[in-house]
Amino acid sequence: MKSFVPSLLFLLFICINVPAQKTTMLSRSLPETEGVSSNDIIQFLDATANGKTEFHSFMLLRHGKVIAEGWWDPYRPDLKHTLYSCSKSFTATAIGFAVQEKKLSLNDRVISFFPNELPDTVSKYLSELTVKDVLIMSDGMEPDPSFVVASKDTNWIKGFFSTPILHEPGTVFLYNSLGTYMLSAIVQKVTGQKTLDYLKPRLFDPLGINGMDWEMDLQGINTGGWGLRLKTEDMAKFAELFLQKGMWNGKQVLPAAWVKEASTMKIMQDPNAPQSKKDSSDWLQGYCYQMWRCRHNAFRGDGAYGQFMIIMPEQDAVLAITAETPDMQEEINLVWKYLLPAFKKNKLPADNDAVARLKEKLKTLALTLPQKSETFAAAINGKNFTTSPNNLHWQNISFNFSNDLCKIKFQTDAAIYQIDFGAGRWQAGETNMPGPSLTTGAIENVSMILPAKIAAGYTWKDANTLELVLHYIESPHSETLICHFHDNKLTLEAMRSIDFGKNKIIIEAEEK
Repeated sequence: MKSFVPSLLFLLFICINVPAQKTTMLSRSLPETEGVSSNDIIQFLDATANGKTEFHSFMLLRHGKVIAEGWWDPYRPDLKHTLYSCSKSFTATAIGFAVQEKKLSLNDRVISFFPNELPDTVSKYLSELTVKDVLIMSDGMEPDPSFVVASKDTNWIKGFFSTPILHEPGTVFLYNSLGTYMLSAIVQKVTGQKTLDYLKPRLFDPLGINGMDWEMDLQGINTGGWGLRLKTEDMAKFAELFLQKGMWNGKQVLPAAWVKEASTMKIMQDPNAPQSKKDSSDWLQGYCYQMWRCRHNAFRGDGAYGQFMIIMPEQDAVLAITAETPDMQEEINLVWKYLLPAFKKNKLPADNDAVARLKEKLKTLALTLPQKSETFAAAINGKNFTTSPNNLHWQNISFNFSNDLCKIKFQTDAAIYQIDFGAGRWQAGETNMPGPSLTTGAIENVSMILPAKIAAGYTWKDANTLELVLHYIESPHSETLICHFHDNKLTLEAMRSIDFGKNKIIIEAEEK
C-alpha cells in the first residue's frame, strides 16, 4: 500500500484529532483516481439523510485505498463502536487460525471440548454436532436459545448443552448467537487464551488494530457472538483483508484457502423462498462461516441495528458502516442503489469541484442537535424531585444550570450518576449509568465498556418542557428524556432509540 499523504487528507476528509500513525492507517486516495465519481458518493450521503437509518460512520475503499470516510458528529474516528454480530466474523476467523495451527478441526464434535459440562443424557444430535455445524448456524436448535440462556444461566456452556436439538445438525439454518459463543469457548479451550488475546498477534497486530475490547461471560470467555468493539477503520481493515484473500502488506496473514472457504455459501437460509423474495433480500443469499452472502456477488459481516462490513470482490471495494436502524435492508439498499453503480473500471478525469463539495459534505456530517433556545431554567434550578417506582430504578432527579450546562443527577438505590447536557452543543463526558443495549439482560461482565463515553445536549421546547438527548457514542444507541414541569411536579417521558418509538417510560415525580 502507498504511504499516507497528509495533504490529501486535508484536501478531502475530516480532520482526525488524534496523532497519525503512518504504519497502521490505510492509504488514502481521491475517488476519481480509483474510478469512482465524488458526485456519486455525495448522492449516497444525501440519501442517507432521508431514510430510517441514523448513520454514525462510513468508510469506503477502492483498490485498497480509502476514497471517502465520514463520522456524524458527535461520533468520531478515534472512538470504538459496538459491532453486535459483526463480532461473529472475528470469532470465526479465530477458528480459522486454530484450524491452521492444527489445534482443532471443523469436524470435531463440540461435546469433545467440554466433557465436564455435559448433561446426564447426551442426545444423538448433540453428540453429532460439529464445529462446522455451529459455524454455519445449523446447530439444530429451535427457537434460538441465546437470550434465554444468557439471561438465566451463569454457565452458558451448560446452558447450550441443555438446549434440545430438534433438527439434524448441518441441515437447517437458524441464527444462534449462543452457538458463536461456543466457538469462542472452544478457541479458549484449545489455545488457553481468550479469543481477543488469541487474535491479537495473529490478526489485530498485523493489521495495526489496537484499543479493541470484547465483553465476557462470568467464566471469563469472550462472548463471541457479540460484544467486540472496534473503530470504523478497523472494521474496514478486516473487510479489506478478506478482499485481499488474507494478504496484508505482502504477508499472508490469514490462509487464502480459509478466506475462500469462510466466505462461500454453506447453507441457504430459506431454500423454499420464492425467487422474487430472494431477489430483494440480502438475508436469503446463503450463509457462510459467520458471514452472509449478499446480492451482487458480495459478502459481509453484519451486526444488529446496521453495523456492516461489506466486501465487493467484483468491484475491488469494501465498505464499513456503523449506524442505528430499524430496517437493515433499507440501509444496504442505499449501498446497491448509489455506490454499486459508482464503481467504474478505469480511472476518471479529475474533478476538483466535486472533490471540494465532497470534502465539505463529509466535514459537516452531524446528527440532529437540540437547538440552543431561550432558557427557562430559573424556575427549576437547584430543585430535586423524588420519583414514583419506575423501570429505570430512578429514585431522585435533580437539576442545576450554569454556563450553558444542564447538570442532572440521577439517583438509584445503588448509585448517583451526574450527566452534563450542553445548550446547543454536544457536551462530551463519561458515565457508569447503564445505557440501552440489545444484550442488557445477559448475565455477563461488561466492566470493560465502563465508563461509557457519551455526548449530551438539551433544549427548552417551551417554558415548562425541557428536552434532553443523550448519545452513547461507542454504541449505536441514544436516549431522549422529555421533562414536563408543572408547579412542584415533574412528568418525565423516557424514550430509547433502540425501541424506535415503540416503548415509552413515564415517570412521575414531586419536588422534594
